[in-house]
Amino acid sequence: MNETRPIVIVGGTGKTGARVDKLLQARGIATRPVSRSSPIPFDWTRRETWAPALEGASKAYVAYQPDLAVDGADEDIVELSRLAREQGMEQIVLLSGRGEPGAQRAEAALQSSGITWTNVRASWFNQNFSEGPFLDGILAGELALPAGPVPEPFIDADDIADVVVAALTDERHANRLYEVTGPRAITFAEAMDEIGSAAGRPIHYRQISTEAFVAQMQPYVPQAILSLLVELFTVVLDGRNVEVMHGVEDALGRTPVDFADYARRTAVTRIWKARS
Repeated sequence: MNETRPIVIVGGTGKTGARVDKLLQARGIATRPVSRSSPIPFDWTRRETWAPALEGASKAYVAYQPDLAVDGADEDIVELSRLAREQGMEQIVLLSGRGEPGAQRAEAALQSSGITWTNVRASWFNQNFSEGPFLDGILAGELALPAGPVPEPFIDADDIADVVVAALTDERHANRLYEVTGPRAITFAEAMDEIGSAAGRPIHYRQISTEAFVAQMQPYVPQAILSLLVELFTVVLDGRNVEVMHGVEDALGRTPVDFADYARRTAVTRIWKARS
């Protein structure tokens, strides 16, 4: 790319945003990672911050917070796309979620915006177990969630970042939808077995009721986020996303990272070392 204008990364400190930023910078591509705390702030709840964050940028990678499943997310994508188009931005790459009606509405909003688009529709991240909300349970030796024995083809955040960077740097990915998953679907219990094997200690999974989950999380999580988590566990994990998809292969010409490989690679960092 000979583009001198930066690529905006909305959610630049997140699981995928930080990875996309690092990969683009390694290629010598100027970036502008933005968030509520960045020098040029971007806050989804304050629309007046959006235009300054996008100003002068060539393209954008957008990871919506807290999730495209929430009410009004598609309306935000409509407005963001309008501002981007008015500023002469060339493309938006949107991180979306599988099996979420709200996310699919947001995808459609971007597709009809008049700006070049790429939608990356992802399954649940491997990194939720090492960089996200499941880590505390794993450190304690037991993860308790309201998810039954329904398999999920967990996707590695590094694979998502690679697909996003390809979309931002190669016009062959323009106006494409990539549904990205890992190479096999496993249950949460099986995921704990694989993490335990890699970490060298037993880690158990226990299914709990939605009511018990809410009571367990209520002191620590805002109600809006807790409602979202309940929806994700009770709706998205109802079996609709069991099928393995081939977006990583289609975009990159290689197979995605297997969960067991992620577990072995992550265990080396000792982030899953048992609490003393």
